[in-house]
Amino acid sequence: MDLLNTLVDKGLRRELPTREEALAVLATSDDDLLDVVAAAGKVRRHWFGRRVKLNYLVNLKSGLCPEDCSYCSQRLGSQAGILKYTWLKPDQASEAAAAGVAGGAKRVCLVASGRGPTDRDVDRVSETIRTIKEKNEGVEVCACLGLLSDGQAERLREAGADAYNHNLNTSEATYGEITTTHTYADRVDTVEKAHAAGLSACSGLIAGMGESDEDLVDVVYSLRELDPDSVPVNFLIPVEGTPLAKEWNLTPQRCLRILAMVRFVCPDVEVRIAGGREVHLRTMQPLALHLANSIFLGDYLTTEGQAGKADLEMIADAGFEVEGTDQVTLPEHRAVGGCHDGGGCGSDESGGVCGSASAPRVDEPRTDLVAVRRRGAGTDLAPNA
Repeated sequence: MDLLNTLVDKGLRRELPTREEALAVLATSDDDLLDVVAAAGKVRRHWFGRRVKLNYLVNLKSGLCPEDCSYCSQRLGSQAGILKYTWLKPDQASEAAAAGVAGGAKRVCLVASGRGPTDRDVDRVSETIRTIKEKNEGVEVCACLGLLSDGQAERLREAGADAYNHNLNTSEATYGEITTTHTYADRVDTVEKAHAAGLSACSGLIAGMGESDEDLVDVVYSLRELDPDSVPVNFLIPVEGTPLAKEWNLTPQRCLRILAMVRFVCPDVEVRIAGGREVHLRTMQPLALHLANSIFLGDYLTTEGQAGKADLEMIADAGFEVEGTDQVTLPEHRAVGGCHDGGGCGSDESGGVCGSASAPRVDEPRTDLVAVRRRGAGTDLAPNA
């Protein structure tokens, strides 16, 4: 296809595709899907080889959020039966992080629900960052605490944070339909604060919330303009008890096309498959590794993920290798630009490991794959890592 040849050439030159080209990727047929994956895979391998970066989430504070983000099981008024607990102590968070590091994670992502941190919260997270760094040599730490106030990003960096995550989630035009308690501009401002503080900025999206192809292209182009080091791509998990519980809009093929479009628009950026890969990509997950160079290991914030051992086997079987702490994630021209050598983090809702006694219809939503997290941080049970 002339389109794919053009996109590969542009990706190798870091040239921005046209909006029409990006939309055309999303409109390709299933018959052309493997060609799309192969083309985007050439761009991925050019910048990142066959390395896969592993990241591990630690939910420092679960539930009890005053914001009304429709996709989130921790939102104000959520009826989802998730774990709810207040701040983990630094030693508890460090212990949770150690499980992910032992499983091969290069980066630990510290996430807390809420509109944004107070100065006391920043002190608490700073202590947690220092504790993790002291006990895990070479491991990167990313914070994801919501909207930042002036000076907070600088304090997190002084404490040893490598990155800060804050996702745009969807297009500016439709943002108000998803969240009303803060604005799209608020999110952009926080990403810019992280950038200005010298943190590696991480910002991504959530697909599957009923958005159009134009919305997806809009948000990815906005991300390209913000120039984060890492772009996590979440696939909505319609968790029961949230406003989007019935939004089962994704197929494995659709997810692969979205990842390919993101790779073409952001060729030299760490593209991470974040929430929802197990639920929506399912057995197509190995193909997605040809598009993205980063994944989360184990469980997510409020839902379960694929077993860590299964992730490692999948990576090896697909012919990829886990990126070590001694390897620089980003291409040299990005890594030396003042940011740290990794990407960021970001996952909203995702995961699921339960099976089904009988094979579902192809077009049937896999609600059986959504499992609320009951282990790891905030519990007495061992984490999945």
